[in-house]
Amino acid sequence: MSIVFLLFDDFETLDVFGPVEIFGRLKDKYQLTFCSLDGGMISNSHGVSILTESIASIKHHPEIFLIPGGYGTRPAVNNAVLIEEVTRLCNLASFVLTVCTGSALLAKTGLLDGRKATSNKKAFDWVTSQGEAVHWIRKARWTRDGKFYTSAGVSAGMDMSLGFLSDNHGIGFARKVAFEIEYNWVENMDEDIFYPQ
Repeated sequence: MSIVFLLFDDFETLDVFGPVEIFGRLKDKYQLTFCSLDGGMISNSHGVSILTESIASIKHHPEIFLIPGGYGTRPAVNNAVLIEEVTRLCNLASFVLTVCTGSALLAKTGLLDGRKATSNKKAFDWVTSQGEAVHWIRKARWTRDGKFYTSAGVSAGMDMSLGFLSDNHGIGFARKVAFEIEYNWVENMDEDIFYPQ
């Protein structure tokens, strides 16, 4: 299965590399591609830089399109050209996964209207303002509604990614991957321990 990761300036590191660690080790099942609006090097505040393809150059039908969060989502939601390309790729993809405030970008497309979704609790009010017709669930660790998966803040993207593996390959398979990376997987998608805080 092909996975396309969207990147933009000031993406959140773990939003990307948590799922990359999970999917990237399954080389017989998943192939990873990184894209951005214009292509080229994309950097964040942690000093992490990644070479990307332009999103317009991606014409194939990716099985998974993953949208991370980070401070870069704030200007990105107002970039009409980016939102148009995100909408196109979401429509092409079999599954769309968002991490943290990446759900704001997905909400801006209108494709989440009437669907369940969640996001980072610390940025929840801002994210929900990007899609008032979305059924936002504040206490969820991650959500699944049709082909759309959304997760709460940062490390929740790893829990969602393992949840995706569980849905598509069985829970035993997902638990094995979690064990291999020595990660304590939060299997309950409905309760985020950071919600009450």
